[in-house]
Amino acid sequence: MSKFRVRYQTFEIDDLDIHVRSLRDNQQFFDQDKIAESLGISSAQWPIFGIVWASGEVLARLMARQDIVGKRILEVGCGLGLASLVLNERSADITATDYHPEVEAFLKINVSLNSGDEIPFKQSDWHDLDTGLGKFDLVIGSDLLYEVEHIELLSQFIELHAKSECEVIVVDPGRGNHAKFSKAMVKLGFEHSQRKLDQEEQSHTDFKGRILSYIRKL
Repeated sequence: MSKFRVRYQTFEIDDLDIHVRSLRDNQQFFDQDKIAESLGISSAQWPIFGIVWASGEVLARLMARQDIVGKRILEVGCGLGLASLVLNERSADITATDYHPEVEAFLKINVSLNSGDEIPFKQSDWHDLDTGLGKFDLVIGSDLLYEVEHIELLSQFIELHAKSECEVIVVDPGRGNHAKFSKAMVKLGFEHSQRKLDQEEQSHTDFKGRILSYIRKL
């Protein structure tokens, strides 16, 4: 018997067709060995990784047009990693991270569905000060600011993996924590800007949040 029910979707992103195996819905749950529970992931939180949320699709569409030449890129809290899959199709140097114990298996299957090269993945907690991942030119993520107490952890995790010159892009659906996160990033030497989707971008989604951008230059 299957552990949980899944479905298959194809996302048309510019000239790319990205095939994704996801959870059938956000009611799925399977933690027989209590691995997720031991990591502090509740049954209500468990399925969140396995759904393609609007913010994740927005990030993926941004990455279809992002300048990637010569850049080492990290996706934080990747979930199903739609943005990473887009970047992989573009032959970018992309590495993905997430805390959820099922993410790596889903990512491998989705890479295979798209006949792509392996995406390096690290299961990592934002408390982790020694991931071994090194430094990156671009750090990306979507819907990361869901707990106010995690803002300091996230900003420090990004700083740990950010080169001296680095760009950070976070797609935020509007949970009310972006201002505090921006202040934390400014303290780390980043310049901050934000915008809403333009008319062309909005035609693909009902997303009403913001794209947060942070740039640090020497």
